[in-house]
Amino acid sequence: MTERIVKLPNASATQKLGMDLGKSLTAGSVLLLTGDLGSGKTTLVQGLALGMRIVDLIVSPTFTIINEYFSGRLPLYHLDLYRLTEAEVDDLHLECYWLGLETEPGIVAIEWAERLSYLPDDYLRIELTYDPVEGRIAKISD
Repeated sequence: MTERIVKLPNASATQKLGMDLGKSLTAGSVLLLTGDLGSGKTTLVQGLALGMRIVDLIVSPTFTIINEYFSGRLPLYHLDLYRLTEAEVDDLHLECYWLGLETEPGIVAIEWAERLSYLPDDYLRIELTYDPVEGRIAKISD
């Protein structure tokens, strides 16, 4: 497993990291996003969508659980597990997204991924933290 630390002094830098990922990730890529409220998970996904050339407004799917976007170079499946228990997450059978069983293969971005009881075989984990002095910090591991 490789790990790198990226300092993100502001929201623009967080979005730029997402844009860079959105330009380079391939269909079947899964991003597991963790971090406290306000750490930048949705901001990162907004950048991801820009890098994928998605024109839709990207909002947190906190209440809808899953937002699907098809206007870019690949589909983006944006999931937010914040309001769910582990058992409720299991009942969603989210592996259908990363295995491409019932959906067109795309990029899957999962906020609050620590609520997953099972993980895909291959993923990129991005742990976001916020420091009032240094800004956001992303720890990226694969």
